[in-house]
Amino acid sequence: MRTPRAFVAVVAAAGLVGLAGCGGSGGSGDGYDWAKAPDTAKISEQGKSLPTYGLASDWANYEGVIKAFCAKYNTTCDHKDTDMSSADEIQKFDAEQKNPVGTASDIGLMWGPVAEAKGVVPRYTPPSAAKLKDWQKAKDGGWVATFYGVPAFVVNTDKVKSPPLRWDDLLKPDYKGQIAIKTPTSSGTGQAMLVAAAVAHGGSISDLGPGFDFFAKLKKSGNLSDAKMSEDTLEKGEAPIQINYDFNGVTQKAELGKKGVHLTVQVPQDGSIWAPSGLMVNKYNTAKGDFLKAFMDFVLGDQAQIEFARSGAHPVRAVNGDLTVPADAKANWLPEQQYSVVKEVEYSKISPEDIVRQWEAKVVA
Repeated sequence: MRTPRAFVAVVAAAGLVGLAGCGGSGGSGDGYDWAKAPDTAKISEQGKSLPTYGLASDWANYEGVIKAFCAKYNTTCDHKDTDMSSADEIQKFDAEQKNPVGTASDIGLMWGPVAEAKGVVPRYTPPSAAKLKDWQKAKDGGWVATFYGVPAFVVNTDKVKSPPLRWDDLLKPDYKGQIAIKTPTSSGTGQAMLVAAAVAHGGSISDLGPGFDFFAKLKKSGNLSDAKMSEDTLEKGEAPIQINYDFNGVTQKAELGKKGVHLTVQVPQDGSIWAPSGLMVNKYNTAKGDFLKAFMDFVLGDQAQIEFARSGAHPVRAVNGDLTVPADAKANWLPEQQYSVVKEVEYSKISPEDIVRQWEAKVVA
């Protein structure tokens, strides 16, 4: 599972703040033509090694997706990932442009426009992206939405006998010091949590104020735990209530269940959101350009989308109504009725930098 690192300093250091409309995502500077269709004859050789940033094999079953793609093109794909946040990934692509190593990254979709503005993604949109809505793909190319997670409550019911069902339940004094979150200044999961709470309290992508207000109250209540949000603290009861993606919670429930620990995973009954992740590719790694163009196309095909579903995540095309997921691939999904309160928002139009600033001013201060 990805464990995003703190990126407040990274955002500033990488020059990512206030980049909307600046820079560009044009050519790589070495003559490689990103606009052309991939040369499939070159994919096998280019795919022998696959260094990625923030795209772990166990994140939404990328292992299954990569294995299927590499089998299709008869290549080995020696996959090695370095854990990073979305902001880290953008900075890394930019920093190593003269000697590119990284190939692709998983990003929280609100970081896609930031990557475009920074100019680290290519002007290439795969044919399969025609199935996406405009906000689910880059304006000029380089990133596409892949799957959704839904912010939910993951609760150790051996420690918490009456699990929260709604956002405001988290404010109850019964949960003093029991709730762990990943803050929006250090995690894409935390950013999704904030947006979900804002929308559930009457806000929108242009008005996240209700979300900041809620978490200011939660902090003041004393219900937040000092323990780090992790499977370990969930198991030990140091933080028996955690706000995480549904598919992560489902995985934790299965893993801890083997140890006799009982969890529930609950989408808040008063609302949550479809929080999309996306695939971003490195404009500067032209040595693997044909591989990357084909991989961008592949992740939106039926086979890859169904592999994402097996993790408990919801493929973007399934949520769009463009893909029927077979029953066996939905085995790790929560009961369908839990998703009736989940709303779609145009997630890539949210400014992550603004979230960082406002969290510091309205919740931390």
